[in-house]
Amino acid sequence: MNFIPCLISVLENAVRKAGFDTDAIHSQIRPGTDPKFGDYQFNGAMGLSKKAGIPPRQVAEKILANLELPDFLYPPEIAGPGFLNLRIQEKWLAEQMIAMVAGDRLGVEISSDIKTFIVDFSSPNVAKPMHVGHLRSTILGDSIARILKFLGHKVITDNHLGDWGTQFGIILYGFKHFLDKEAFAKDPVAELARLYVDVRKKFNAQEDVEETTADPVQDACRNETAKLHHGDQENLALWKQFMPYCQKEIDEIYQRLDVKFDHTYGESFYQPMLPEVVKSLRERGIAVESEGAIAVFLKEDAPPALVQKRDGAFTYMTTDLATIKYRLDQWKPDAILYVVDSRQALHFSHLFEISKKWLGEKTALHHVSFGSVLGADRKPIKTRSGDAVASLANLLDEAVKLAKATYEESRKAGNDSESSISDADLQNISEIVGVGAVKYADLSQNRTSDYVFNWDKMLAMDGNTATYMQYAYARNRSIFRKSEISLQDLYAQKPEVLLETPEERSLAIQLFRFEEALRLSVQDFRPNQITAYLWDLAKAYSVFFQKCPVLKATSNQLKLSRLILCDLTARVLKQGLHLLGIQVLEKM
Repeated sequence: MNFIPCLISVLENAVRKAGFDTDAIHSQIRPGTDPKFGDYQFNGAMGLSKKAGIPPRQVAEKILANLELPDFLYPPEIAGPGFLNLRIQEKWLAEQMIAMVAGDRLGVEISSDIKTFIVDFSSPNVAKPMHVGHLRSTILGDSIARILKFLGHKVITDNHLGDWGTQFGIILYGFKHFLDKEAFAKDPVAELARLYVDVRKKFNAQEDVEETTADPVQDACRNETAKLHHGDQENLALWKQFMPYCQKEIDEIYQRLDVKFDHTYGESFYQPMLPEVVKSLRERGIAVESEGAIAVFLKEDAPPALVQKRDGAFTYMTTDLATIKYRLDQWKPDAILYVVDSRQALHFSHLFEISKKWLGEKTALHHVSFGSVLGADRKPIKTRSGDAVASLANLLDEAVKLAKATYEESRKAGNDSESSISDADLQNISEIVGVGAVKYADLSQNRTSDYVFNWDKMLAMDGNTATYMQYAYARNRSIFRKSEISLQDLYAQKPEVLLETPEERSLAIQLFRFEEALRLSVQDFRPNQITAYLWDLAKAYSVFFQKCPVLKATSNQLKLSRLILCDLTARVLKQGLHLLGIQVLEKM
């Protein structure tokens, strides 16, 4: 049940009847921070009192006097200067637990306003290995797409690969001048990455180049890019030779991360469309010639946005405009989400403004920005540095290695070292735990914040981590193995849910808030709202597990009731982690 809108409607009616403004009601209803003060709290009396010119407690009393009490609430209490404390009735809450059991949606309703979203995420430059900086876009975009789909929206995911840009000019120049043929034959992608880093280091690094002169290496790389864009046969043949190696490398990363795309249309896909984009922009008077280039002037005091360079090469702006037009024509979306780091904010600001002038406001365009993954120097990690930690494959390998060591230590500590486990099962567990730890550590961050890369924090196996959630799930499922009661038999008995202790009630409240957490996460596309929710749920379950015996409950009725709460907890943990792209294990 989407509970908050229902609560808002009840309070809006009361506030309106009391003679107050209802505009700010939505933002003033919050979950209670302490069970003794209720399950939810309405804090709107403070703001309303200023407009009405009366004390907030009198405002709260008037609202309470006009409240048509729904059957799911106890009579509210006024606390402090005017807070309304709202408490859900246990009988109604227990009924919601039974309702959550039915079906696969755990009580989460399909959104009433179904929209079509295009989620553009990951988008690596394919001429070099994926690095840790790609992690955030890839797993944030994947999680956002999963959540939107679960809420009933139509979602189209598109990986807009950088397979045609200036990085290929650098690779082409390096390939022609500095190639190690043996290294390329052994590991093509590693050799292409080495060439990229080495050529970048040569920019303005030649001893005989004066500061006032052009950079000959950089100019040569630009020339190689321009030749590729103009259909030079040698460069085009090399590009076609590089692409399968590069695609295979990134596909292996996506497979490990369990990330899939509906479409993978790279920059090269849009290349034939670019001349027509520039032509249309010029005909509409949006783009004009400027010093031999074609540019769009957005503001008098701001530099123009180039759509075609003096050498005839097109820009990222041109490609992105062609992409928007193609998406509008093909899929007619309500919104396009670009999950790209915050350093690209200016580019997207210009892109959206030009797009609206050229194509009109047919769809909402959102830059879902995020902070950078920083190195120890507090600067964004980049592949051009040549730092091994930048490699996303290396990061995942290290995570799996650490997960394996930690798992084996925990088995010994738990006196389980004698039980057999195959190498394949051990590797599978390590992969799920290690990759899950990396994902959760990143997704639990506020997406707009930078964070410093740290092996210990990212791969920690306790506290608010994926491993803690996975362990809570596995421990929960072990109860059913010990109980010798199947889920089918449990629900065939149609037991009631009893919420007689504070721990049972607190767990039920957390389970009930699952949909609330999902709705909150898509308001501003922040999956960390789900990680925060899962942490609260796992803590509530831990207290319940310690205080409320399940298999040794004092009655069979109570045992069945608590088994239902256990099953719901496991299912919500599994579904919540799935929406983050993280798998669970039945045994740990």
